[in-house]
Amino acid sequence: MKKVHLWFYAIEVCLYFFLLYPLLYYFSRKVSRFSRLNKVRRFLGFISSATAGFFYSFSYEVPVDWSKTYIICPNHTSFLDISAVSVMITGNFAFMGKDELLENPVTRLFFKTIDIPLNRQSKISSFRAFKRAETYLKQGISMVIFPEGKIGDTYPPVLHSFKDGPFRLAIEQQIPIVPVTIRDTWKKMWDNGFKYGSRPGICDICVHKPIETSGLTVNDEDSLRETVFRIIQKEFRT
Repeated sequence: MKKVHLWFYAIEVCLYFFLLYPLLYYFSRKVSRFSRLNKVRRFLGFISSATAGFFYSFSYEVPVDWSKTYIICPNHTSFLDISAVSVMITGNFAFMGKDELLENPVTRLFFKTIDIPLNRQSKISSFRAFKRAETYLKQGISMVIFPEGKIGDTYPPVLHSFKDGPFRLAIEQQIPIVPVTIRDTWKKMWDNGFKYGSRPGICDICVHKPIETSGLTVNDEDSLRETVFRIIQKEFRT
């Protein structure tokens, strides 16, 4: 039944994407329309998840003003994490993710327009991606960067070491970081679901207090990275 549920979810995601495609395409054409693109993306994430019985429960350490600019750093164990974060953020935002998402029929539109593809094996690709992220942050567009840089092969999942990029970017641009612990989406669908299938349920997400980077320097990068790692690890469920 878990395999049947996975195929049902995949089909209805494609169906909703097709129905919303005219709006998504129109709003993706200009940066000035990205805030409306995100509203449609948020609806797509919610309706496609809810139809398959996935719901997201958010708990906040403190209220987050999403009209401000942040670097959001969630852990990553499931394709559902993208929908969860899209539903969570009510402001303007963009994802940075692996360039393989350009091959996905649903995520391709976003990663060819608003989102930033990244090839971690290429220094040039990484440099261009983070320069574009800098531009977004200066324009008031928050960045969502999964600091692990991958969904690991270990099951049950563990929290993998964090990459330096988002923390260096936060310090250089003096932008607060919002750590996010996505506790248990993997229990509903691990990775893309191909191995174990999927099942409906409520996914718990903890949104931590923003960490200010004002006054920090590159010498504080390691400390900031470890602080965020410990915060997320403390709430992560295995």
